[in-house]
Amino acid sequence: MECNGAQEHMLFGGAFSAVLPPDFQDVSDLREIPDNQEVFAHRWTDQSLIMELLEYQNEVADANAARYHFEDIASVNDASGQERSEVLSVEPIPKGQLALGECQSAWFLTGRQLVSKFNEEARNTVNIYMCLLRLPQFATEVLLTFNDPGAIDPSSSSAESVCLQPTAILDHVSPWSQEHFKVLMQTLQLHNPDIFV
Repeated sequence: MECNGAQEHMLFGGAFSAVLPPDFQDVSDLREIPDNQEVFAHRWTDQSLIMELLEYQNEVADANAARYHFEDIASVNDASGQERSEVLSVEPIPKGQLALGECQSAWFLTGRQLVSKFNEEARNTVNIYMCLLRLPQFATEVLLTFNDPGAIDPSSSSAESVCLQPTAILDHVSPWSQEHFKVLMQTLQLHNPDIFV
């Protein structure tokens, strides 16, 4: 299945598949990634996509679960607190829009965090789009996160890396959009439930 240069990609050793956006780089080719994660970076921008298999949070109600994970990411990013972290919306995703039939409930969160890269002083405004797919029968939650920098501090290393790209390349680069993320979310399929064992 293809969509504007996007193509289906096997994930977690073939246990899942989904359509990934164009110009992605598998971060595991560059550094070690935990076994419960798949991480992809845009080749030319500072955008990234993360897919995580997480322990099901029994004590968190469906309607609060996406916010729970957003706040957990804020804590990891040292972006906790109202001045550094904001949830803009949380909406249920109709199951009919998903290829992952095993999903019991799904939620789409839009938020924003002020994040520093590599523990730098400079903080970048990152728009965060999250899709939480809850699979209680497997004691698992699948969390998809799209990190989309909105404003990069000039003193951040992110600004420097973008400046180093040749102008000819940047002129032809298409950043990932929310639509790319939604295609990933809608095409995610489970092929081997043994991954949860």
